[in-house]
Parts: sequence; C-alpha cells; structure tokens
Amino acid sequence: MNKCFVTKTKRNKCLIFIALPAFAKQQPPTNSFNSFPPTNPHRILEQTNNFCSMVKGFSFTATRDSCFRCSFSRAGLRSSTTDLGDGTVMHVWIPKLHVQSKPTLVLIHGFGANAMWQWNDFISPLISRFNVYVPDLLFFGESYTTRPERSEQFQAECVVRVMEAHGVVSGMNVVGISYGGFVGYRMAAQFKERIEKVVLCCTGVCLEEKDMEEGMFKVKSVDEAVSILLPQTPDKMRELMKLSFSKPTQRVPSCFLNDFIHVMCTEYLQERKDLILALHKDRRLSDLPKITQPTLIIWGEHDQIFPLELGHRLKRHLGDNAELVIIKNAGHAINAEKPKELFKHLKSFLIDPLSRAKPGN
Repeated sequence: MNKCFVTKTKRNKCLIFIALPAFAKQQPPTNSFNSFPPTNPHRILEQTNNFCSMVKGFSFTATRDSCFRCSFSRAGLRSSTTDLGDGTVMHVWIPKLHVQSKPTLVLIHGFGANAMWQWNDFISPLISRFNVYVPDLLFFGESYTTRPERSEQFQAECVVRVMEAHGVVSGMNVVGISYGGFVGYRMAAQFKERIEKVVLCCTGVCLEEKDMEEGMFKVKSVDEAVSILLPQTPDKMRELMKLSFSKPTQRVPSCFLNDFIHVMCTEYLQERKDLILALHKDRRLSDLPKITQPTLIIWGEHDQIFPLELGHRLKRHLGDNAELVIIKNAGHAINAEKPKELFKHLKSFLIDPLSRAKPGN
C-alpha cells in the first residue's frame, strides 16, 4: 500500500503530494527518505529530486486528480458527459440529487487545470445551500468540440446548453474565475432571463486590444502571454506561478512541474491558444454589453495577470449594479491563495441574502 506525505507551504497554500510506493519500505540507501521530512529547504529539494528519480513513471498529478474525483463524489456530485449533437461534448459535475427547493450555482473555472483543481475547496461549503454544477469548459478536462468557434460567447452557449440537458433552464447563479468569468459574463449577457446573480473573480473582461500596446500587462505581446498561460517547460511554469501568486513558492522541483505540464498542459494545446487569441483580438470596451444582474467583482490586490485597474474599469462599466471587493495580499489565483477570504465574500453575496429571506429571520 502506498504511503502519502503532504507538504503544505505556508507561502501560497500549495499542496504537494508525494506518494511512496511499497518498495520504499525496503532498506533505504544513504541520504534517502529515512529522515523525511528534513528541515533544511535545500535538503528538502535535494531529497525530493532523489525521490522523483526513484519513482520515474509515477504521476503525482494524475494521483492528485484522482483524489479530487473522490472528493467531488464524497461531497455529493457525480461526473456526467453530454453529447450536444453538433460535434460538441460537455463534461460537468452535477448533483447526485437536484433539490428543487435549492437555488442553482454554476462554478466556472479559468485556464490551467480542469475544473476540479480550481473549485475543490469550495464544493463542500456550497453544496449544502445550492445545487452545484461544475462544468469543464471546451478543451479542458473531458469537454471538446469539432466546431471552429473559439469565443467566450460560444463557451457560454455550450454551458447553458448542457445545463438545459440536465433540466436547468433558469434561476442560475454563476461564479467565474479569470477566463471562466469571461464565460459567465457572456452567459449573463446572452441569457439574461436565466441568470440571477453573477460573481466575477479577477476577470479582465473589460480589457481592450490596445492595453497590451500601452503597457498595462507584464507581458509585451499575446504570443508571450500564450507561452506563460500555457507553459510547456518548468521555467515557464515558474513564471506563471510568479505572476499568479502574491507570494509564490520559490522551490518547486522540476519533476513535479514536468509531470503537471505533461498531464494538464499538453492536450488541446493549439485550441487553447486559439481561445486566448480570440479573447484579445479586436477587443474594445465599447463593444462589451452591460449585464443587468446583481454582480460581485472580486480582485486580488496584486494581480499581475489582469491588473486591478481592469477591476475598477469593470465597476465603472457596470455602475451601481456592481460591487468591487479587493482581497489584500493576493495575486491572480485568489481561489488557491486566499480561499477562505474568497468564500467569505461568496457567502456574503450569495448565501446570506438567502438566510435573511427565510421566514422568521
């Protein structure tokens, strides 16, 4: 039986799972894991690299992915794949039992890993109050299409269609993080009567094509952004972590990063590039419709992917219909870096009004 050791860094709440196979129980060589974990950070890195060499062929990322599947299932969700009939297949985690008296909540992920990796910490506290649905967007997880469309409008249409397939046609609350917020925004704009409330987390939906040329972003071109957002080397992955977190982990072994890239960042690579290009090309604020649903905008104070100015711009665009909340000492990945604070704001906006509306409260 495998043993699992979990090292939790205080700097960004990042979990690294290290599985020791049965042969590790044998007499270890000198300087092996018999004194694990060492206290010296350089020693930790050295022994982790040694361990990576020992278990070549074992995927830490795939194992973590399996843990997330178990976590989602235990929380009360089940995996469902729907063929929409036009070359498009959508995967979504749905409630094992949809309770009519509960409102519906759709959690939409951003770029990076699949939906499980980005929303795992939030399922258990939300599922008691909502029918929670967690889709994989097209070209992430098990969702894909043979159609040529790459816009967030098409992604929004596909999410709504798969919700229809599961019998949900109205009364949806939507939470989107980063790219998922682009999709959630378009759902609210295109299907106004179906969406009740919207939460947009670090969502640069108000960006314009000219912002890149005028120096708003850390990157100088869309091609450079693509190389970081879709990392194919450990160095690019470290660069992404540096931009995503306010206080990124300084020492992550290359074997972990290579494994993550291999499992999560190589499939549908060209299609994901096309999604990023479609976000940027010919984008103008004047073309962005104003959504009318109550909207909560949440932003990390030190976001370097979508700078905070875009949050203020979105608040101005939506006016009194929206509220902007800034999470201190956080970067772009607020769901991973500040999950408790993010949930606090989700609760205040989505759950507390439901409690106050109950008879007797």
